[in-house]
Amino acid sequence: MPPNSNLQRLHGAGVSIWLDTLSRQLLESGDFARLIRDYSVTGATSNPTIFAKAITGSDLYDDQLHRLASGGERDTQELFFELALDDVRAAARELRQAYDRSGGRDGFISFECTPDLAYDTEATIAQARDLWERLDEPNVMIKVPGTRAGLPAIEELTRRGVNVNVTLLFSIERYEEVIDAYLRGLSARAQAGEQLQQIASVASFFLSRIDTKVDAQLHEGSPLRGQVALASARVAYQRYLAKFAGPEWERLLALGAKPQRPLWASTGTKNPAYSDVLYVAELIGPSVINTMPEQTLQAFADHGEVARTLDASPNDAVHMLAGAVAAGIDLGGITGELEREGVRSFCDSYRQLLECIDGKLQALTGARS
Repeated sequence: MPPNSNLQRLHGAGVSIWLDTLSRQLLESGDFARLIRDYSVTGATSNPTIFAKAITGSDLYDDQLHRLASGGERDTQELFFELALDDVRAAARELRQAYDRSGGRDGFISFECTPDLAYDTEATIAQARDLWERLDEPNVMIKVPGTRAGLPAIEELTRRGVNVNVTLLFSIERYEEVIDAYLRGLSARAQAGEQLQQIASVASFFLSRIDTKVDAQLHEGSPLRGQVALASARVAYQRYLAKFAGPEWERLLALGAKPQRPLWASTGTKNPAYSDVLYVAELIGPSVINTMPEQTLQAFADHGEVARTLDASPNDAVHMLAGAVAAGIDLGGITGELEREGVRSFCDSYRQLLECIDGKLQALTGARS
């Protein structure tokens, strides 16, 4: 089939299209390669929930799991890493052409540190470095949650040359702190005389979950409904433009540094009253990434319209957030709660994943003994 014209135009408008899922089924069926070829997909992300669904819902991992167990490996976390890292390497190979073609700006696949480390800086650094070395692909990013404990980890990992995808961002204030951590890491690396050209990073701003929380506190006819997440993203984009400008950034840029690109995550529309492409169509502009569930990708391919919407009226976004505060919405409280819920949800998925692997392992070794 010919490449989808809507998605080609979206990519041409400056939006990198990443897929918000990964599985062995997607890779081995050829569907991932088809999405790269025909749907302008230039990246993908994974997380504990995604891998829990992939591994529990398929028998494609069973033979490898049995081989690993037969070789003596019984630690469930290590078994998960062995299974998942193979998928990540395969995706990285599929995306390598996009990475090379973009000069290392695009074409990435992300793998997340285990969520039980979200509040442990040193353990996050150690695990992220280990995963980075094991994957050994230039177009991989290690996901680190944007918690308070994550900030020094982001700085240190950047200083050590690890590509970081900062995840679970909800507040504009924390987003600015994440950019500052990235810049400090680059500066420290530059001061040590180490290269910056190969380092890439993104900051993943989660959207639809914000509106779900905010809308629940607004009356049915409020003009703020379905708008606060978009306004937050638009203000965050202005902060991005401001942070990656000025003499200090120009100095790092001259040394080969790349800006930490904003990524719109949680872009599947949860409220059926809203457009199914709301968090794509309303956030189109240069140098951003939109990571979409496949359903949202297909919806935009079918009926999405491309126009520069991200920074058309930046003052309106500021006024929208001020209006939310005036309406009694505690955005700081909501975004803090969303961060905690996000970590807790990933921890739950991770525990379920390890339990599933343990159950599969017992069933396989029992059946084949």
